[in-house]
Amino acid sequence: MTGKVRKSDAEWRAELTPEQYHVLREKGTERAFTGKYWDSKEEGVYTCAGCGAELFPSDTKYDSHCGWPSFYAPLDEERVEKALDLSYGVIRTEVTCSSCGGHLGHIFNDGPRPTGLRYCINSAALDLKKE
Repeated sequence: MTGKVRKSDAEWRAELTPEQYHVLREKGTERAFTGKYWDSKEEGVYTCAGCGAELFPSDTKYDSHCGWPSFYAPLDEERVEKALDLSYGVIRTEVTCSSCGGHLGHIFNDGPRPTGLRYCINSAALDLKKE
């Protein structure tokens, strides 16, 4: 990974859509079953919508029936960072982009093999670089 992406709030607001800004910079979430990638079957690499860092290969995406894009593994563990999230009175693990710090979603221990993990990621935090 290269250096961290650092931008002012004004720069982020100018470059992102309002929904992307809300998700990536304010740790928001989109409504279930509304994002552009929740049921996508297209092949490629999912990148961070904030900085373009490659995050999740499409071959780790699966239908978890939760309404958000779900992956059982990132491209590389160093591509994402994890932190304890105690918001809303629930204990969860937040997932952020290692490059720009953008909020991506959360990780849960109810995924398929081989990892048993479900990276539940907002479509607004992603772009798809098609193969």
